[in-house]
Amino acid sequence: MPEPEPQPYDPLKPGENGAIAPTGQGGAMDLALEEAESLEKPLTPGPGGPRERARSLWSDAWHQLRRNPVFLVSALLILFLVVISIWPQLIASGDPLHCELSKSQQGPAPGHPFGYDTQGCDVYTRTVYGARASITVGICATLGAALLGSALGGLAGFFGGWGDALLSRVADIFFGIPVVLGGLVFLSVVTSTTVWPVVGFIVLLGWPQLARIARGSVITAKQNDYVQAARALGAGNARMLLRHVAPNAVAPVIVVATIALGTYIALEATLSFLGVGLRPPTVSWGIDISNAATQIRNAPHMLLWPAGALSLTVLAFIMLGDAVRDALDPKLR
Repeated sequence: MPEPEPQPYDPLKPGENGAIAPTGQGGAMDLALEEAESLEKPLTPGPGGPRERARSLWSDAWHQLRRNPVFLVSALLILFLVVISIWPQLIASGDPLHCELSKSQQGPAPGHPFGYDTQGCDVYTRTVYGARASITVGICATLGAALLGSALGGLAGFFGGWGDALLSRVADIFFGIPVVLGGLVFLSVVTSTTVWPVVGFIVLLGWPQLARIARGSVITAKQNDYVQAARALGAGNARMLLRHVAPNAVAPVIVVATIALGTYIALEATLSFLGVGLRPPTVSWGIDISNAATQIRNAPHMLLWPAGALSLTVLAFIMLGDAVRDALDPKLR
């Protein structure tokens, strides 16, 4: 009888002649068999899998931010402050300018949980309405300084040359002006009772910081390979700046602007405290703190609530800026 032909050697087939056979002991043979079988399984999408679509910088930052409790708490607090600054009637039904001298410096009473100030005005109502001026100044000043500084700094960093040198020297001049002293000089001659002179002054002294941040970020971004490739393919300066450089250089500006917003609110309160910022009949935390400073021993509640609201607002924006910085900077992860 003819002998059966030998079967071809198959290293993945268990059996007598198989080089890899399950041993049931979890040893090297079983591990090699599992690895070999896993190569034949189709790849399935999953967290971190090979078919998962790569996230961009912004989506990755948002993915981290929404899991950061510091960001969530500060964002909710800022949202609450913005809502009451737009619609203060939601939580305060009184008139912040209605005062009764007979109730001057009285403590908390039913319907008036924060007491009364020197003029007999409700401290609670004035604290709620004071958020409008502070939030308006902070947001408008930050937007103005960010837009002006980003435009000037971005153009100077991208094109360089004499424009870059001129911008650097002008920024140095503005950096040499003391903020409080400059406010005392410039705002003392303004008679307007609106927020816009204060906003203009903060933008005037705030843009150099954001311009330097934008300049350095643009200089770093324009040296990347994708920008050089776009230049080699014939892309113009406008397309490279708006399409390739600016989106990858704006993150540091956003971080600094978010932190600076809280600083601008504190600056507005400081100038109003000194009597050169916002002026009556505008309702402001800085004005109320200034009026209460001389009566801190007799009626400390007059100072406690507007100062506490100011501190909480500044802290919320600083915490938000720190969370955004951590999310946008890969080196801090």
